[in-house]
Amino acid sequence: MSLALAFLLAGIAGATGPVYSQQAPDRGGPSATALELLPVQGNIHMLAGAGGNIAVQVGKDGVLLVDSGTAAMSEKVLQTIRTLSKGQVTYIVNTSDRADHVGGNEYFARNGRPLAISRAAQASVFIVAFSSILDRMSDRNAAPPVPEAAWPNDTYSVPVKNLSFNGEAIQIFHQPATTDGDSIVLFRRADVISTGDIFDPTSYPVIDLKNGGSLQNVVDGLYRLKQMAIPADHQEGGTMIVPGHGRVCDVADLAVYHHMVTIVRDRLQDMIKRGLTLEQVKAARPTRDYDPIYGRTTGSWTTDMFVEAAYRSLTSGRAAGGGRTSSN
Repeated sequence: MSLALAFLLAGIAGATGPVYSQQAPDRGGPSATALELLPVQGNIHMLAGAGGNIAVQVGKDGVLLVDSGTAAMSEKVLQTIRTLSKGQVTYIVNTSDRADHVGGNEYFARNGRPLAISRAAQASVFIVAFSSILDRMSDRNAAPPVPEAAWPNDTYSVPVKNLSFNGEAIQIFHQPATTDGDSIVLFRRADVISTGDIFDPTSYPVIDLKNGGSLQNVVDGLYRLKQMAIPADHQEGGTMIVPGHGRVCDVADLAVYHHMVTIVRDRLQDMIKRGLTLEQVKAARPTRDYDPIYGRTTGSWTTDMFVEAAYRSLTSGRAAGGGRTSSN
């Protein structure tokens, strides 16, 4: 049993500024200027410290990024990538439109290059995202508006988009979870999954109700990740996972987080069934035994904010299936 799982089970027994369309949650952690480049598996590295984690794939065709960090860290991100490869950034896949995941899009659009097959004068780095991400980022009423160079220019609106880059099959899956436009990225040869904020072992899920997020969708997304990831010995090793924030993870870490989110959902559903109001639910502290690991009382995403968003998503979605109590 992993240390994280043992600690979590023991707990159960006992008991920022706006950029683009969304705020980047304040998760604390390392200095805003500290970058760390970590090998994951195969030709995939994880770059941490630039906002959301960035998955970096390098090879003969160039560089592919899953998410681009914050705008302020873009130059340092590129300098760090240069220690792996002198190739040009050719693809960015955005897992959501949060500021700490898309802030570097404009910088890399100026400093990267498209594939040779793209000859249009306006051609730029390919920025891949689900279609609803483009809808929000291109909204002229957004405050502040997003520069056009940062917009996704290679959107998809089907369940999965396939790429071949650096000799590797890459699959991008649409998975509504924290928003309606979240994506999961699977590097098939390297056996690495980049999850975006669907899986963030440093925090309770950031559920964006305004943009289609829900607690049930997060549970479903985590369950899907568990189906995609194949462990090695004793549920550890095997498929490696680049989460939205925090350290490189494996299937055991994902199982701990999915277990926590599912239990919190079930507790909230029971309270809703018994007719408790939002204030009564908050007073009952349904996350109490998990708060030492995932909770916060300050910052832009507190435990109270999570409970409120989760409660509202479950009460608004009961008729459409939000009242499920299955393990997934």
